[in-house]
Amino acid sequence: MQNSNDLPSGVLLIDKASGMTSHDVVAIARRQLKMKKIGHCGTLDPMATGLLMLVINRATKIQDLLMSEDKTYEGTMTLGVTTTTQDKEGEVEEEQEVPEIGEEEIQKIFGEFVGDFEQIPPMVSAIKKDGVPLYKLARKGKVVERKPREIYVKSYELSRVELPEIDFRVDCSKGFYVRTYAHDIGQKVGCGAHLSALRRTRSGKFTLERAVAVEDLKTASRDDLVKSFVSLAEISLMRGA
Repeated sequence: MQNSNDLPSGVLLIDKASGMTSHDVVAIARRQLKMKKIGHCGTLDPMATGLLMLVINRATKIQDLLMSEDKTYEGTMTLGVTTTTQDKEGEVEEEQEVPEIGEEEIQKIFGEFVGDFEQIPPMVSAIKKDGVPLYKLARKGKVVERKPREIYVKSYELSRVELPEIDFRVDCSKGFYVRTYAHDIGQKVGCGAHLSALRRTRSGKFTLERAVAVEDLKTASRDDLVKSFVSLAEISLMRGA
């Protein structure tokens, strides 16, 4: 049995495909690398794509540190429809007519969600209540009180406004729910909204530039994947340690 110190360590950046869980990606990486000690930083919902950071071997010790950093997301929200999960995966709760609203007014509403504010996490989330993940309670039709969380948005940008759809980019803190952001903005507009697309493009200093696509992860050799690792020494330099 190999000592863990003899095995490679580092962070493997993955560009997650839609329709798979973060755990699915970890399972593929374990198979391809023939290693068990692999975790991930920051769960991405199955519908979401983009940057998923896998911490491998000794890098699991800095998992919490890496997860605590700011993120950047690109998304699409669809006005006029609310869902049980606040995204397109849920069942439709309510449909309302989208008001005639100009881009200037939409910018103003987005501007209200900048800086420090509180966000109530969605029921369909991995947050635990008495040791049970909320999404498991939600599946049973239960709704429990969730404590508001202190989060922040550094900046945002609207890249397309073609109602009922709005494409946006948001730079935010850890623990930020983009689907709740879409839901809350929809409430401000007055017709509701849900998140219809999501892509994570950055986490801390890490971007998609060095990310391995899931399809390549499935077929890559162990040696090639190890060459793709961001080493612990490089991470220390990136973080200014």
